[in-house]
Amino acid sequence: MAQLRNKLSKEDCLKKLAAEDFRRVSISFYRYVRIEDPQSFRDILWTEWNDLGIFGRIYVSKEGINAQFSVPEHNVERLRAAVDARPELNAVPFKIGVEENGVSFWKLTIKVREHILAHGIDDLDMTTAEVGEHLPAESYNAFIENGATVVDMRNKYESDIGHFEGAVRPKAQTFREELPEVLDALKGKEEEPVLLYCTGGIRCEPTSAYLKQHGFKEVYQLNGGIIQYSHEVKEKGLDSKYIGKNFVFDGRRDETITGDVLGTCAICHAPSDEYIDCANIACHVMFIECGACQETLEQCCSDECKRVNNLPAAEQKALRRGKKAKFVYSRT
Repeated sequence: MAQLRNKLSKEDCLKKLAAEDFRRVSISFYRYVRIEDPQSFRDILWTEWNDLGIFGRIYVSKEGINAQFSVPEHNVERLRAAVDARPELNAVPFKIGVEENGVSFWKLTIKVREHILAHGIDDLDMTTAEVGEHLPAESYNAFIENGATVVDMRNKYESDIGHFEGAVRPKAQTFREELPEVLDALKGKEEEPVLLYCTGGIRCEPTSAYLKQHGFKEVYQLNGGIIQYSHEVKEKGLDSKYIGKNFVFDGRRDETITGDVLGTCAICHAPSDEYIDCANIACHVMFIECGACQETLEQCCSDECKRVNNLPAAEQKALRRGKKAKFVYSRT
């Protein structure tokens, strides 16, 4: 069987998306569960979800599924029924996006991978691992108020624009690098409650198992991650101890949780929480840039990138030929 995949160009996909006259709902979910034949599972999902008009990025492996996508609002119930019909996914919690501003996805991509989340722990079977207890927003807040240690399991660039107040915020730029850093930061707290959180909860699963393997007795996870926490805070009228924005890995880039601006412009250091990609495609680094600097540097990260970006297209292409990104902005 030929691989089932999108065959339209990005331009055609975006035109088709722009012509839609209905609302889309951003949803994410994950589940660690044994999937015997990931490729077959993937192909079945692609056929079903493509018919439902779903766009997104989904990873399937023998250890489970990690899904982030948008679905036409009128097809949400059909999707729920299709997901529940599969024993591996029955009753998996959907995490609904906090905001629907902007385009989250423009095509459907489902890939088979060795792991649904690369963590680098060779002896960890997440389908059988003992993980930390999941806490709803109200209980999570109570632990924080009682002085429990809170750990942000996201990358530094994510926590720079939003985080729980007082959280341990690793400097790592990848999850694989973050685990040993967190273990080192928590030395001496093996008998104390440790609270983990991330965007939707998936990174907290292997982290909690990893900490338990290393002797931590009380490990808790924020149920549903920041996404679910934000919904529960609003629904129950709770105090949001998470401040700022929630970074998301789709076209929207972030969701506003509170109005606090925690980031700073990488150029002038003014308060800002807007991530952009450098307009010089030979660089294309993601960084925080305030509106004033975006105007001055024409959405580039430096004067040099601005100069290159203003060269004729043929000259830019010649400069890029055979080279990796030349101008790399180092995040602080």
